[in-house]
Amino acid sequence: MKIKLSLLSLMVSSIAFAQNIQNNPESNHGNKFEMLGTILPTPNVYRTASGAPGHQYWQQKADYNINAYLDEDKLNLKGSETITYHNNSPDDLEYLWMQLDENQQSNVKDANYQSPSSLPNSSTTDRLKTTDLPEKDNGFGVKIEKIVDANGKALPYIINKTMMRIDLPQILKSGEKITFKIDWNYNIPNRMKQGGRGGYEFFPEDGNHIFTMTQWYPRMCVYSDFKGWQNNQFTGRGEFALVFGDFKVSMNVPADHIVGSTGENVNYQSVLTPAQFARYKSSESSKEPVEIVTLEEAKKSEKNKSKERKTWVYDAKNVRDFAWTSSRKYVWDGMQTVIPENKQKVMAMSFYPKEAYGLYRKYSTKAIVHTIQTYSDFTIPYPYPVAQSVEAANGMEYPMICFNYGRTEKDGTYSEATKNGMLGVIIHEVGHNYFPMIINSDERQWSWMDEGLNTFVEYLAEELWDPNFPSKRGPAHTIVDYMKLPKDQLEPIMTNSENINLFGPNAYSKPATGLNILRETIMGRELFDKAFKTYSKRWAFKHPEPADFFRTMNDASGENLDWFWRGWFYGTDPVDIALTKVSIAEADFNTDPKPREISYTVDKPLKNDFTDISKVRNKADKNITFYTDKDKETQDFYWRYNRGLEKVDTTIKKSITVDNFEKASKKDEESLKNIKAYQLDFENKGGLVMPIILEFTFEDGSKKTDKIPAQIWRKNEKQVSKTYYFDKKLVSVQLDPMKETADIDTTNNFWGGTSEPASKFQVFKQKNGEVSRGASKGTINPMQAAGKTK
Repeated sequence: MKIKLSLLSLMVSSIAFAQNIQNNPESNHGNKFEMLGTILPTPNVYRTASGAPGHQYWQQKADYNINAYLDEDKLNLKGSETITYHNNSPDDLEYLWMQLDENQQSNVKDANYQSPSSLPNSSTTDRLKTTDLPEKDNGFGVKIEKIVDANGKALPYIINKTMMRIDLPQILKSGEKITFKIDWNYNIPNRMKQGGRGGYEFFPEDGNHIFTMTQWYPRMCVYSDFKGWQNNQFTGRGEFALVFGDFKVSMNVPADHIVGSTGENVNYQSVLTPAQFARYKSSESSKEPVEIVTLEEAKKSEKNKSKERKTWVYDAKNVRDFAWTSSRKYVWDGMQTVIPENKQKVMAMSFYPKEAYGLYRKYSTKAIVHTIQTYSDFTIPYPYPVAQSVEAANGMEYPMICFNYGRTEKDGTYSEATKNGMLGVIIHEVGHNYFPMIINSDERQWSWMDEGLNTFVEYLAEELWDPNFPSKRGPAHTIVDYMKLPKDQLEPIMTNSENINLFGPNAYSKPATGLNILRETIMGRELFDKAFKTYSKRWAFKHPEPADFFRTMNDASGENLDWFWRGWFYGTDPVDIALTKVSIAEADFNTDPKPREISYTVDKPLKNDFTDISKVRNKADKNITFYTDKDKETQDFYWRYNRGLEKVDTTIKKSITVDNFEKASKKDEESLKNIKAYQLDFENKGGLVMPIILEFTFEDGSKKTDKIPAQIWRKNEKQVSKTYYFDKKLVSVQLDPMKETADIDTTNNFWGGTSEPASKFQVFKQKNGEVSRGASKGTINPMQAAGKTK
């Protein structure tokens, strides 16, 4: 879902869900590079240590057959649904949990997650009213008419705010399925006034509505190996955890309405005019969007307002949700595209009122095509037969259909910001087909797993749409202002959706930026892209958790990225690396190194400083026979020496001369005399470790770059030094010249040639010589002193 930053400060500061455990918090090294083993859940038969689904992985399935009746006059939706629920878990279930999301619109059935409030500076007449205690029912929310089993027998249920528990007449055993039916209705809210994802928008100038029917039917909660029932209340923030299944849905609507929906329509010929149906068939082979319902037809329908009714029927296979839209205002265009890798034919279609015609007719369907083709390249081939964008003055996503914004001024003109905002929201919401509609994470718990990952690929798609596209989220420098905030305004990315204070930066921008840093700066594009594709393939049409993503990215790349997950996702420290000092040293070739004399004495017997309890007991145990007591051949000189049976003069001394170096030759001096050593000192002021990226500029105008991996900080997370040797004068050093690491203070990232006077470092020539590991060269040992060889 696309959320404007101005609406984000809605909740108070929160406590991180996962603790950033350190084995030695007071240490200045090692903690930031600890493995995540103490934080991530233990691998098991359902989820492996590699991040892949285990050999006993399972997930539930729910199939829906729904009939819906849209009453435009009464602004009411009535529905009857039959659900077949498949218990694929190893567990027996005595009750089921369902979601009643429309209860969010009720003032007496909602989750009642209140935010603090204070005295207003101003108010409106609509908002200024007496506080009702207790509150009076505003008439919104789901009204359950009946719930019965396949034989028509009533099933007991209880509603807890936005959740409903259905008690089963008998245990639903592992491997079994149950079919039951629910009849319900609710009053459709005015989405533009009351907020929320679904509802209606009213156009007073022509007296018509646009209906966006989302979270509109009672739907199954997820039951999983990692959570059991995900029945956390729907507060309007944390989105959805949903079960895959097959849908057949019939919508009875006014006859002049046009319906767009999840899935494939099975009766276009009976609901469209012959001309419209012919245009639809033409669009299936067109390389340009074809108007299936024209602008003139939409304007005509706005005025006539038919009192007849039609039923549109759709099928959708293997989807986690189902949404639809209905209005007589819609212009409808479409074209077909083919995904190269799997040869999937996809109908890309857009629905929009005349108010959006100048933008949507030109861009929407083409943006859909670009999005699914680009996402297919970076993840998996788009698997569905339909992808749709609906202009409904918002931004929200569902399988195969999404609701976006993008209206022109009344004269048909528009700003560049409106155009780019429309393109960005279409790419973002169409992209949600992948995260979380296919790669089906638990949005109620982890917003970043769909919003963050999707925003990252949205950024890649925006960049490939137009190289000058002004992307707001993805580049490292765009997250700096958020990372600069005081710690009491921040929480880790790994925080429950409901408890995030600044939702947009935390759930969208920071994870997207982190992935872009991984791709461009830490891993490189090729390695990152392979690992990201592996994650997408492993968890397509499954329920991944954060550990599955972290482990897969490590496993598929051969990179230990735990330091990055720990810092960027579990922590709130910013990046602030300072180049604090540059020291220069010149080569001194004048020193003639002299031989060194080293003295040795004879080694004393090697014994433990203390005779431990095991040795005492072993020696006292009459049942133990030591090997060297049994085999006399093992009783060598040192066996006897250790027991005082060999007498050796340990005061003997021997001296040897070590002559490893000589003065550098004139030839070496001539070729190396211009080399200077430059020691660069760095301080990690922000706390978050990152690669050190450097640009060196020399006196002759030439430049060199270097990227030091983040692991340079592993032995000292606060201060490190790195020395370079150059044969031309260095005049400046720039830290992070392309702003790749989200460094929050760039004023300490530059050195401009000022330093302390150059010191000297001696240069010798090393003589050839070899020393084998473990060999005794030049020393005198006790066997030599005693004149023995065994």
